[in-house]
Parts: sequence; structure tokens; C-alpha cells
Amino acid sequence: MQSIIKHISQIRVRYVDTDQMKFVHHAKYFEYFEQGRSDFMRAIGLPYPEVEKQGIYLPVIEAFAKFRQSARYDDLITVETIVAEMPVARIRIEYKVRREGEEELLAEGYTVHSFVNAETGRPTRAPSVFLHSLEEAFEQSKESYAEKRTA
Repeated sequence: MQSIIKHISQIRVRYVDTDQMKFVHHAKYFEYFEQGRSDFMRAIGLPYPEVEKQGIYLPVIEAFAKFRQSARYDDLITVETIVAEMPVARIRIEYKVRREGEEELLAEGYTVHSFVNAETGRPTRAPSVFLHSLEEAFEQSKESYAEKRTA
């Protein structure tokens, strides 16, 4: 079984996130994806400011979302952020948004990011510090899976 890395973020839907119908506006889900991504990076020991100190930016080069249900004002939602493979020059990050404690998806999607040299603005390979942090997270994920299977 291939290991994956997951991180769960909780977000409380603010009134400003909703439209006239009192549903979360579709564009806000991309902000929720971004919050999940930022929390994920911090959880693996690589907050964005640290990546930028390495002279690397991670611009979004592709984004997709599929909306299944609407979140509403004051809902507590979870954003599950998933990385399933090691990057080379790009990284794909997947997202699943649910109401806290529920299984049904509100939205799901992904973003693809390129690694860009901050000085030149040119694409580059993933930096070693980034790869090392992901390798450690994948290893921890495998160990966690093995523990669950033997329990």
C-alpha cells in the first residue's frame, strides 16, 4: 500500500464567507483549501515562511473544485489536506471539505503548485529541505498505518 500524508484543519464559517442565500460562496472554498495547505505545511515542519527563506515560491498553476453541498454560516468544517506522492518540479495537493463529524463531502478538489526560484522567477526542482520533510511525513504515515493494522 502506498502511503499518503493527511492533515485535518478546522474552520468556522464566518458570516462574510456566505452569499445572499446564506451559503458559503464557491470562491471561499479555495481559501479553505489554502488554509488547509498552510496548516499542512506547518504540521510537517515547513511553514511557508521557511520555504520562502530557502528562496522558493509555490504558485498555484492549476486549481479544481467540485461542490457537492453547501456549508452555512457558523458551520464548523474540516478541511482534509492530502499529499499522495513525492514532488519533483510540481506538487499536487488534494482537499476534502466536510462538516465536523459528518462523512458527506461538501466539496473536494486539488491544487497543483510549481516550485519557482524566488530570484529568477524560473521553475526549479523541489528543494532538498522540502523533500526531506515530506519523506519524514510519509514515513510517519507508514508507521501509523502499520500500528493501526497490528492493533
